[in-house]
Amino acid sequence: MTTQSNPPTTTSATQSRIADLTSLTVKPRSLWADAWYRLIRNRASLAGMIVIIIFATVALFASEIAPHNPLQINGGKGFLPPAWVELAGNGKSGEPQFLLGTDTLGRDVLSRTLYGARVSMIVGFLPTFIIIIVGTIVGMFAGYRGGWVDNILMRVTDVFYAFPGLLFFIIVMVTLRNTPLGQALNGLLLLFVALAIVSWVGFARIVRGQVLSLKEKEFIEAAHCIGATDSRIMFRHLLPNSLGPIIILMAMAIPGFIITEAILGYLGLGLIPSTNPKDFFITSWGASMLEGQTAINAQPWLLLAPAIAVSLVVLAFTFLGDGLRDALDPRLQGPS
Repeated sequence: MTTQSNPPTTTSATQSRIADLTSLTVKPRSLWADAWYRLIRNRASLAGMIVIIIFATVALFASEIAPHNPLQINGGKGFLPPAWVELAGNGKSGEPQFLLGTDTLGRDVLSRTLYGARVSMIVGFLPTFIIIIVGTIVGMFAGYRGGWVDNILMRVTDVFYAFPGLLFFIIVMVTLRNTPLGQALNGLLLLFVALAIVSWVGFARIVRGQVLSLKEKEFIEAAHCIGATDSRIMFRHLLPNSLGPIIILMAMAIPGFIITEAILGYLGLGLIPSTNPKDFFITSWGASMLEGQTAINAQPWLLLAPAIAVSLVVLAFTFLGDGLRDALDPRLQGPS
């Protein structure tokens, strides 16, 4: 007596059909989800995001994380070296409670460095959002309207492009330093205004170029045909399709602002250091470097701590910006 078995071809055909049906039920990833997947697969950008999150957390909770009050003067403990230094050139040894040593007045360097993250984070993000709004609106109107509107707005951007950025910041900070605007938020409000005045032009040109290339597309013509208003076309069709370059440019602009604040602070033109422990902005990395440069030979840790912090944040944003560029425009990636 023989037993019958199903032919293997039937089993293979069934499995293939099940696989086809399964693939039809799987919802494909959206373009943004696909970009996020590519971004987190980039190890450098992922490391950059982690560093940025760490520094942002430190900036937000500095008062809870810092081991000491950044304004507390410890008599007789000035110029202490880091805790791991047994004997520094000034004849002093590090103490465990001051991990990165102390400054001239005996203030804890680590605590002041942690508080300095607040200024760098706010200077990196807040002016960026301001110039995104201004630059996007100007760029969209110039690119969409065209004609004399485009000519006038682009000539205005050319005027602002003519100003050397850092020189403009120095002139503004020196001229308006003692005015109410220059004293607001310990001098940060004036810095925000100065950054926003000359930095929006880059965003405006990028958005204008995107709009010029998009407004001739079929979906924009279709929107015109169904009677969509100009504002709807600009903000519901053109703007979402221009977000990729805007996000990339934003990530690239933030480290530039952080470096600018550090330079101005080093020149004594950034944040006005506070003596009130209740203030949110007490010191900045640039101001800390200014305080440390007078004793750089004997006490280099005063300058190195804020300098390393600036370098880490700028490098993290640079890695993130490169990752965003590759994720949002895979054509820019090199061969894998």
